[in-house]
Amino acid sequence: MSTFLPKDVEEGLRAAVIANQRRRSKMRVEADGDSYKMLRVWQNGFSVAAEDAPKLRGLVDLYDAGRHLGQALIVASEEVAGEICYDFKRNTMAADRAPLDFARDPDAPIALLPDGR
Repeated sequence: MSTFLPKDVEEGLRAAVIANQRRRSKMRVEADGDSYKMLRVWQNGFSVAAEDAPKLRGLVDLYDAGRHLGQALIVASEEVAGEICYDFKRNTMAADRAPLDFARDPDAPIALLPDGR
């Protein structure tokens, strides 16, 4: 049995896989006011469809269905099977409050209650 596929069939299958990943993905990356859907995300980077995104570089914002996850400094690493893979140089997760500049005592009261006078 031959495992050879014609080039146009192979490209069609690759395009169908990317279209399916793009449709299911809720993750996106924003750079310079433009938004691109992420196909895959891993600990040290992510990938975007090569036809959607230019060679992104620099500071970008990462979102998951509208929730801001953080900012990252990225570089393009390689293009594989219609996807451009990006590596994080720095990845700073977003926080919902400012960081503390002191150590909080674990036995400290959460709130002060009035004494009822």
